[in-house]
Amino acid sequence: MADELRNFVGGQWTDTSFDKRADIIDPSTGEVYATAPVSGAAEVDAAFASAADASGGWRDATPAERSLALLKIADALEARASEFVAAESKNTGKPVALTLSEEVPPMVDQIRFFAGAARMLEGRSAGEYLSGFTSFIRREPVGVCAAVTPWNYPMMMSVWKWAPALAAGNTMVLKPSDTTPVSTLLFAELMSEFLPAGVFNVICGDRDTGRALVSHPVPQMVSITGSVRAGKEVAAAAAAGLKRVHLELGGKAPVVVFDDADVASAAEAIAAAGYFNAGQDCTAATRVLAGPGVHDEFVDALVEQAKSQVTGGPDVEDAAFGPLNNANQLDRVSGFVARLPDHARVLAGGHQAGSRGYFYEASVVSGLRQDDEIIQNEVFGPVITVQRFTDEDEAVAWANGTEYGLASSVWTKDHGRAMRMARRLDFGCVWINTHIPLVAEMPHGGFKHSGYGKDLSMYGFEDYTRIKHVMSALD
Repeated sequence: MADELRNFVGGQWTDTSFDKRADIIDPSTGEVYATAPVSGAAEVDAAFASAADASGGWRDATPAERSLALLKIADALEARASEFVAAESKNTGKPVALTLSEEVPPMVDQIRFFAGAARMLEGRSAGEYLSGFTSFIRREPVGVCAAVTPWNYPMMMSVWKWAPALAAGNTMVLKPSDTTPVSTLLFAELMSEFLPAGVFNVICGDRDTGRALVSHPVPQMVSITGSVRAGKEVAAAAAAGLKRVHLELGGKAPVVVFDDADVASAAEAIAAAGYFNAGQDCTAATRVLAGPGVHDEFVDALVEQAKSQVTGGPDVEDAAFGPLNNANQLDRVSGFVARLPDHARVLAGGHQAGSRGYFYEASVVSGLRQDDEIIQNEVFGPVITVQRFTDEDEAVAWANGTEYGLASSVWTKDHGRAMRMARRLDFGCVWINTHIPLVAEMPHGGFKHSGYGKDLSMYGFEDYTRIKHVMSALD
């Protein structure tokens, strides 16, 4: 019998007026194992009423009090890591071992970072900028925030939303993806032990639920991680209420491999960064641009890496990645490969793996041109493309020649070239001789159609605050 999930509002599990439920499917088997509410206007209203009621008290809590609450949440997550990973892996199909080692430690660290950030907000010093008057700056919470998270990293992306928002003194209503609500609901339950009721609320639902969240009059800020299409819809809907918008959208990360790069180590690292999480990562290293002298050798090395990737479900110990998240995503990835132009060559993979679940082979495609669909659009699957460039200027032009601007990497032993490329690449992140590591202290966010606003770091923390000027007469 399928588990029946519920919303978490006002510090408790709630049953309200929804009359529709959605199936939650295990991507590694394709089988239904739970159902979740498809929340409507009544649930959205109740969640925001709860967040609004809690807003004043949480805003007035001292930074030390908010910091301590987040530290306790981080400790509890660390202690219950296996439980969270089991829930996440069941809901996403991700290998348990990888999720435990690669996702939980950074999540705990990120929560602790924002716990510290809560006590470190700074502004300009007070001064008499007009004779007889003292001015100073107050940084205040925005108020009630709405958030929508994606299905590729349900646990981690929820942390990226609520940790800075709550640390800054805001309350939040968060809607996880309709396919992956389980770990976020578990977070809400855990957090309720350390937070006042209503500070953090989670409601399940579909796109219509998300639209209701964004257009609701209560929240003054909306944060979303998702597709470009979803980001545009959110920005348009939020404009009617002049809400602040934080968008972390798609990517098509260029990986520029110059002729002097170490081919073996580059191929290994790029494969790891391209196939991790089945390529379902907006920063995935899936668009390689290789120099003329290294192209053929690099392609051969990358093909060998692809063929060595082990694909498996949650309990496969040595799996490099699990299934795609859902049937629609499997169709999307398969469609990109099926529509390849005649000049393209599939050198590895290119097919669904097995007949059960949504697995797809680690794939390598070469012989591509800059205007090909698979170069210009985000695949979000374990498919790495390779193009041969002629010189540095062409590499820059091709790297920048998509609508995305989230992340990129450069592989070279020439320091001067690396610095030139870092300056010329039009992306929010440039890695040099590595790809995909993130740290809590540094910002993550893109340019162009990859959105605006920053996750992580003090820059991301400040996004959840507003600035107020206070002036006082001296007499």
